[in-house]
Amino acid sequence: MTRPNSVPSEAVQGSRGVESLVVGKATSDGAGVKLTRVLTQSLQRRLDPFLMLDAFGSDRPDDYIAGFPDHPHRGFETVTYMIAGRMRHRDSAGHEGLLENGGVQWMTAGRGIIHSEIPQQEEGLMEGFQLWLNLPARDKMSAPWYRDFAAADLPRFSTAVGVDVTVIAGTSHGITGAVTREATAPLYLDLHLPAGSRFAQTLPPGHNAFVYVYRGTVDIAGTAVPAQRMAILDNAADADGIVISSEAGARALLIAGAPLREPIVQYGPFVMTSEQEIYQALNDYRDGRLGMPA
Repeated sequence: MTRPNSVPSEAVQGSRGVESLVVGKATSDGAGVKLTRVLTQSLQRRLDPFLMLDAFGSDRPDDYIAGFPDHPHRGFETVTYMIAGRMRHRDSAGHEGLLENGGVQWMTAGRGIIHSEIPQQEEGLMEGFQLWLNLPARDKMSAPWYRDFAAADLPRFSTAVGVDVTVIAGTSHGITGAVTREATAPLYLDLHLPAGSRFAQTLPPGHNAFVYVYRGTVDIAGTAVPAQRMAILDNAADADGIVISSEAGARALLIAGAPLREPIVQYGPFVMTSEQEIYQALNDYRDGRLGMPA
């Protein structure tokens, strides 16, 4: 784990603003797990390469206890960030891992994987996020990949004004995260802002970006973003990054990435670039070929 005492702030000359605020939709998935779908299918083109963001959080076991039994994926990556709770992963490629408080599970479905995510607790709080990250067309049929990162293995740093940052993906303030990806260049930061603090992050102008606030309220270029809201950031040509501040303290995710600008065709747990590829995924799953070694 990388955790210097403090690093200097990045120099941002012009901050992106907030294009729109999004309220998530309450839904359920798996075997009845209650969650909020923040980034929905209608926003996939706008926030390319990101396909979905789910937020889950409850201390009621009935809301999460059944978990996510065996289900398939093809064509993208899943990033699960556990704020609180314990979840066990098993998949058809032989991977198994226990995701615990502060840990991250990164899975590349590639050409196909069948996995389960089952809570390993019968009471208490379970809280976290699952992000879906698209794969470029050339990599959609790549071999599946999986890795667990315990909280202690995730790179972290603190800024001079006391903002604590966990770098799940990408690079921030010279600190490289747990995972990097060339095609989509994802940046995934968990920011803990104390009262009266600000955080600046440079962003390439062509990258799509958003902020999801899960505690408190932040201010972005004069727009207040309260908890349980996603702020889609504009792509202003004269902005070289984002400045986030909080008067009373807040916690938020900052996520950005390079758009693929390729067709997005989704049918449930399969995300490909054509309907024909979706039909093939359905046939492979029906015939027991999806998730099998090549």
